[in-house]
Amino acid sequence: MRLKDKVAVITGGASGMGRATVLRFLAEGASVVIADYNISTGEETISLAEEAGFGDRTSFIRTDVAREADIEAMIAHAVARYGRLDILFNNAGVGGAIGPLTETTVEDWDYTFDVLAKGVFLGIKHGTRVMKAQGNGGSIINTASIAGLSGDAGPLVYSAAKAAVISLSKSAAVELAPERIRVNAICPGFIATPLAGRGDPERLRAAFARSQPWPEAGSGDHIAGVALFLASDDAVFVTGEAIVVDGGLTAAGPELSKKFSQVSARDASVSGITKGSTGEPPELRRL
Repeated sequence: MRLKDKVAVITGGASGMGRATVLRFLAEGASVVIADYNISTGEETISLAEEAGFGDRTSFIRTDVAREADIEAMIAHAVARYGRLDILFNNAGVGGAIGPLTETTVEDWDYTFDVLAKGVFLGIKHGTRVMKAQGNGGSIINTASIAGLSGDAGPLVYSAAKAAVISLSKSAAVELAPERIRVNAICPGFIATPLAGRGDPERLRAAFARSQPWPEAGSGDHIAGVALFLASDDAVFVTGEAIVVDGGLTAAGPELSKKFSQVSARDASVSGITKGSTGEPPELRRL
């Protein structure tokens, strides 16, 4: 088992890519703290872990990653429960602000950056303190996106926040390398998860598959596999990387506005904010 006796914290671990990674890490021998805003999906994930025989190595803590006190409590919970921290996967996310730039409110901008960028910063800040004190290094993994790599690959504010995550990951990797703490980002493409949409799952997967060179839609398991590599000793010489996991989408050119115009700034009919799998409803305004 590649993560035997390791302790991991996964934010946004109650659904989608986070849940898939929780279950994969548990199967590989880790103890895992599920940190998520949504209590009901958190309980579901705990149940899945228990059914798989991993209940003694799994726990849940409700976490708003935009609040520093919650991040501190999350890290403290891991240390109190399992005695250490080896892996931190800053994965929590929301769709955030959508609509034209000229119609985006400061409040929607702040909410999006608070969750997607500040949440990663806070995770690195407090996770690093524990890893430094332990003196054995560690692995920090941040969920970015192909939306942070170019224009027209995601909603404008979301894209800007994910670009910030990529840059932060690289800078933190340089700063923390002497401590043997590795920092890397994963840049997913179209991954069929609850965050991506709440419609017919099969229809969503089919639409995503048609929008990229690879003939199958991305899944949470695809991200979990890359996260496992980055968390394990197999990646001991890998730091400061932004690894693209997108079925060739970036190679082909995303052109998101042509494929999913409803989340592009070119759709001038709606503005507002989406809150992903938090359990809170979107706040949309017709223009």
